[in-house]
Amino acid sequence: MENALIEKIKSGNDHAFRLLVEKYRTYIFHTVYAVLRNQKDAEDAAQEVFIKIYTSLPQYEKQGFKTWITRIAINHAIDMQRKKQRSREDIMETEELQQDSISLQLPDTPELLLLDKERKQFLQERINELPDNYREVIIGFYIMEKSYQQMAEEQQVQVKTIETKLYRARQWMKKHWKEDDFS
Repeated sequence: MENALIEKIKSGNDHAFRLLVEKYRTYIFHTVYAVLRNQKDAEDAAQEVFIKIYTSLPQYEKQGFKTWITRIAINHAIDMQRKKQRSREDIMETEELQQDSISLQLPDTPELLLLDKERKQFLQERINELPDNYREVIIGFYIMEKSYQQMAEEQQVQVKTIETKLYRARQWMKKHWKEDDFS
């Protein structure tokens, strides 16, 4: 039945696509919800998944339709999750920059200079605790303020490799460091 439905969709039959959506709507929603854990995000993702399924149908090669749409749904949900995570990190970085600019306006008293020196020393010690492959990307991105592209060119790797290293470095820090240590 699915193969006939898919062939009708490929030939431009919109009603056939509606039937396909009806058949898999709940399944796709539950699949993306399992990753996103948010009803509104899962609803949005499910709609986007069906658009991806529709546009990708010409590449479908009859190897197990449910497995194929599940892979599309999970990959899309993971991409959405990553985008949300990045935007949260961007907001946090913006807040930190605002906080830094506020602290820059304060007069430099001996106490503040000493606290700043101690904080820098503490951060340096923490950075030295990082595994070598993580330390390089943390210093490059956060301290030297290099872009992913710059670091990828310097290390002669793909940008995606830098993104992965930075993600893993953040995960390592979350696992091994307490947030209270940095307050």
